[in-house]
This record gives sequence, C-alpha cells and structure tokens, in this order.
Amino acid sequence: MNRAPDVLGDNEEMKRVRAIVTGTVQGVGYRYTLREAARAEGVTGWVRNRRDGSVEAELEGTPEAIERVLEGMRSGPPGARVDAVTVDERHPEGTSDFSIAQTR
Repeated sequence: MNRAPDVLGDNEEMKRVRAIVTGTVQGVGYRYTLREAARAEGVTGWVRNRRDGSVEAELEGTPEAIERVLEGMRSGPPGARVDAVTVDERHPEGTSDFSIAQTR
C-alpha cells in the first residue's frame, strides 16, 4: 500500500478524524459527494454506510482541509438532511486515496 508522508513539505502536520453522520444521509449520494469533496481538498481516507442508517468516514489531511470537508459534511448533498456530525481524533495512517468502503 502506498503511504502518504506524515508531514507536508511546508511542515504542516497531518491529522486524521473519524466522523459519524446521522439524519437522512443514505440513498441521497452522500458518500459519492463526500468522496469528490475529499479528493478535491487532497484529503484521504474512506466513507461507508452503516446498517443503522448513518454514514461513517475517516478523513486524513491537513487540519484546514479536513475542516473544509467537515463543513461540507454538515450540510450534505441536495436531498440529505444532516442531524449531527460527531467527530473524534484518530492517529494518522498515511493513506493515499479516498474510497467508498463496504457497509458495516
């Protein structure tokens, strides 16, 4: 697996967070919209539906890029209704892409 550097060229540290999104967030293109937003910001990680109807994602990138992606997650795509986004810190893994993972 390709590993991204832990630190960017300008010495900005990488951060990783896990987010759980609740509301009407399945069947509205939420994961696909998130994947495109993350890739546009240079954020890596994954997103997946959960059996309880929520969406779970792990995001890795600069703190600023992650915050921009989280801001988009708080509103979601057209048709979504986001009730809450719960975020907790994780240890960076050095992932190199953003993907849609299987439902768990």
